Amino acid sequence: MSDALKAPVPSLYETDLYAWSQDQSARLRAQATTSLDWEHVAEEIESVGESERSEIESRMAVLLTHLLKWQFQPERRSNSWRGTIHEQRRRINRRIRRSPSLRGHPLEVLDEEYAIARWNAAGETRLSPDTFPADCPFTVSQILDMGYLPGGDQ
Repeated sequence: MSDALKAPVPSLYETDLYAWSQDQSARLRAQATTSLDWEHVAEEIESVGESERSEIESRMAVLLTHLLKWQFQPERRSNSWRGTIHEQRRRINRRIRRSPSLRGHPLEVLDEEYAIARWNAAGETRLSPDTFPADCPFTVSQILDMGYLPGGDQ
């Protein structure tokens, strides 16, 4: 078989991401810059930043879903719901403390995450989606406030 017909040998990045990351971090620490996989290192650093944003988005949807359930099904309120609300807030606030440049991200994604939460709350409560306001009834300050629960029963 000619060299032109041979399949390219997959890189360590393609075959074992963990091993690749350990190798690249060792090379960075040793300042062995000429042997770095620059393109993939840059991709992975960007990926870390994107995962920070994605985590906030995911937690916002869960938090908003539970705030809606709390407000619109007061007879079903539980310590489990309260715990989920508290946990999501704690983790969002921790993410923002660790990456202050993401402080505005909850507001940036509020409309999109609220739309998801509205449908999730409808499915979980078996209430019509029209039961829930079309626009988010909570401010970002309320959403992230560790002591706020809609409709009282703090």
